[in-house]
Amino acid sequence: MSATRGLGVALTPMETRREVVIHLAERAEQLGYDAFTVAEGWGWDAGVVLAEIAGRTARLRLGTSVVNIWGRSAATLAMMAASLDAASDGRFTLGLGAGSPALAEGLHDVPFDDPIAHLAAATQQVRGLLAGERLRATTGQKGMRLGVPPRPGVAIHLAALGPRSVRLAGELADGWDPFFLPVSAFAQVRDDLRAAARDAGRADLPTACPGIPTAVSDDPATAREAASWWVGFYLTAMGPLYPRTLRRLGFGDAVEEVVASNPTGRTTVVPESAEVLLDELTLTGDPERARAMLERWYAAGAERPAIVLPPGRDVDELDAVLEALRPQPRSS
Repeated sequence: MSATRGLGVALTPMETRREVVIHLAERAEQLGYDAFTVAEGWGWDAGVVLAEIAGRTARLRLGTSVVNIWGRSAATLAMMAASLDAASDGRFTLGLGAGSPALAEGLHDVPFDDPIAHLAAATQQVRGLLAGERLRATTGQKGMRLGVPPRPGVAIHLAALGPRSVRLAGELADGWDPFFLPVSAFAQVRDDLRAAARDAGRADLPTACPGIPTAVSDDPATAREAASWWVGFYLTAMGPLYPRTLRRLGFGDAVEEVVASNPTGRTTVVPESAEVLLDELTLTGDPERARAMLERWYAAGAERPAIVLPPGRDVDELDAVLEALRPQPRSS
């Protein structure tokens, strides 16, 4: 049997139906997906949910597609990673991100101060603790070690979009997990990542694992509505990072069209003049078209992309998306 190409499944912080999350992980394993990741935001503790999934799966790689660095210290991040890696028999990947002012200040009540420097320090401290080293403490205290066996094999991925965070991922991370990055810009940003890795003297390169929102339906109107929700919601309700990134990459006019079409932030309209964003950012249309769009990501250099399922949808609909986009054999 031919080996399949790398493909994962990811969920957003808005998917808070715990039983649905666990079901989708089990289904992903049955269908041959490589990885299943969850993003931690303001809902369930990702570590607890992933521990439950670890007990119900045997092969699937599990991870945090992103957990923000403001909600836990480097030590608690390392303890979570070590615990989940042990519970899953070495199947865990720790995905970290700089988060947002809303999460840092509005949920965790800590200042959103120099996020890239904080992400770099947390990444280095977590890696050292997992390797059995003492914490590189900044307080003057003698650093402590974790009181469990080292887990140096835990991969650390960074969710990076901006130039500084992409460079950081190239320098420090085992994997790069961008989300909401246009497919036409992916190859160039991946080149920047690799250049940073080479400049850092790395012999290895971070694995490219972009998260791609799905909007799949046999009904064109339903598919477009779902794709419009992704674009409209993330450009008007999820902070400044996503619109800023798209403007920087040459999609400023389309971003302004979307923002102007949704002045209250309670709608997710994407006008025809901004439809380019639907094709650039999502896998949309019927299953055949969505699979063809996924091929563009592989061609651009994605090594293990993750299809990101929409939150709150009927479980049968989500199962159908998993079935439609299930991993395919590598071409000879």
